[in-house]
Amino acid sequence: MQLNQKVLETNKVFREDIRNIAIIAHVDHGKTTLVDAMLKQSGLFRENEEIAERVMDNIDLERERGITIMAKNTAVRYKGYKINIVDTPGHADFGGEVERTLKMVDGVILLVDAAEGPMPQTRFVLKKALESNLTPIVVINKIDRPDARIQEVINEVYDLFIDLDATEDQLDFPILYTIGRDGIAKEDLNDDSKDLKPLFEKIIQYIPAPTYDKDAGLQFLITSLDYDNFVGRLAIGRIFNGSVKQNQQVAVVKRDGTVIKGSVRALYTYEGLKRIETKEAKAGDIVAIAGLDDITIGETIADAENPVALPPITVEEPTISMIFSVNDSPFAGRSGRFLTSRHLRERLYKETLTNVAIRVEDTENPDSFLVMGRGELQLSILAEMMRREGYEFQVSKPEVIVKEINGKKYEPVERVLIDTPEEFVGTITQKLGSRKGRMVNMINHGFGRVRLEFIIPSRGLIGYRSEFKTDTRGEGLLNTIFEGWEEWQGEIKTRINGALIADRKGVATPYAIFGLQDRGVFFIDPGTEVYEGMVVGEHNRENDLDVNVTREKKLTNMRASGSDENIKIIPAKKMDFERAMEWINETELIEVTPDAIRIRKKILEVNKRK
Repeated sequence: MQLNQKVLETNKVFREDIRNIAIIAHVDHGKTTLVDAMLKQSGLFRENEEIAERVMDNIDLERERGITIMAKNTAVRYKGYKINIVDTPGHADFGGEVERTLKMVDGVILLVDAAEGPMPQTRFVLKKALESNLTPIVVINKIDRPDARIQEVINEVYDLFIDLDATEDQLDFPILYTIGRDGIAKEDLNDDSKDLKPLFEKIIQYIPAPTYDKDAGLQFLITSLDYDNFVGRLAIGRIFNGSVKQNQQVAVVKRDGTVIKGSVRALYTYEGLKRIETKEAKAGDIVAIAGLDDITIGETIADAENPVALPPITVEEPTISMIFSVNDSPFAGRSGRFLTSRHLRERLYKETLTNVAIRVEDTENPDSFLVMGRGELQLSILAEMMRREGYEFQVSKPEVIVKEINGKKYEPVERVLIDTPEEFVGTITQKLGSRKGRMVNMINHGFGRVRLEFIIPSRGLIGYRSEFKTDTRGEGLLNTIFEGWEEWQGEIKTRINGALIADRKGVATPYAIFGLQDRGVFFIDPGTEVYEGMVVGEHNRENDLDVNVTREKKLTNMRASGSDENIKIIPAKKMDFERAMEWINETELIEVTPDAIRIRKKILEVNKRK
């Protein structure tokens, strides 16, 4: 056995001209902005070229929300080296994206905010990187923040590495200080560096070059999928061994071990933000291969004569599920292009091909599908993308996925990290306590802000985020990360108010809404079309209340001057998809169409509901 190991080691060869790195960090710590600066300083753009900010976030939703949803790769050149960079999402719900991208690289840049320090997602991504034995470089970003506490943050980073059982080699990481927005990196805080040269130098010096077995055949792990209108489906990943050429015959080793033959129709490598067609690629390259249609993430493209599979990608289990079903409301079909169960089924299953963390299952009802994911945000992003693509559908209240272990019921729990002004600590503790949360840590950093850490069942967080924003007047930060499974913790009461429900079809009038304002908060403005069973607001009591919001004022000959002008309507509480998802209960659905988000009762007719 030892003899084989030695032979294997002598066959290993370094490919010195390439470095493959991933940038990992918590959400909003500046990953995408730093990649922007690296692209600009590597000379990829012309002097006068217009460049968008956060150029890697090319999905509309990413630009609007300021978060990275899909992992993407790019490449820069520096002193004859090609540096392949993978920009990963920082949000816990997109952990599946992080896990598979780490398979492509040999090292990571761990980016940490100079004021916030390591956050839950920093812990999650670093744990994955250390488990994969990747070499880290630590970058303390945003050192120009007035509330930066650089030395404390460095100590916290060391504590985190030790806490995650890092080896001595992994603990021997270099530290750089950056202002990503200005494209400045320093080895020492007193340096007068004006660019990112120290960062590029450290990548070349510290990140290991890719290694490969010079006698092995082709082995390419599919870590991502894309689609091109000209060449069809693209398999994106890294070549671990061997080489690949255009028109070469290859074998695809499926997850179940079966082998399918095919040929490489087109081959692309990455330069900056562009895919460049190439004739041949070798071990260590990150490339895109076209011509193989029946492929999914985690499979191996291998030598046609002697196909050997690489270990497949495994992703942590989903924790939240929702039912997506065909829209059957009275307003169905008004604005959507894709309305049928066939359309819905195809779109949901298509999502599973490119998103490893989402699972879809058929249900007993042919018009409904069970969709499982890593969190509320991930499922709401999917729904929002589908809405913009022209789909109409309905979704149910999100529910946690439970497991049976040794005859006992277990549920997913989250670690919640909260950064808040001191005066809101009492309210937060009380609210999370009622949702079965238990405080495990509390740190007062000074500056009038406190950091709280809770362990709480995932279902206790459903519906809490918007409440948290209100409770902290928008000044609190709340971040979560999947912690594991614990025994079921009993009933959690969340929404205590009932719904105001339209009892007939029509158009909401100012007169009717004005007369009902003391009954609760409305979600709709006057002039909104409603149907029987549509939820128009939140009742200020526990029970549901059917109301007539279409009532007109009876006209008489006797009219007091100015009486109609005195109607004052309180502004409606607008429900976007995420708010609606947090608000609804088991008897309600969200109707999602390209031009509207509506909340409705599952049973529309008043008499049938009663």
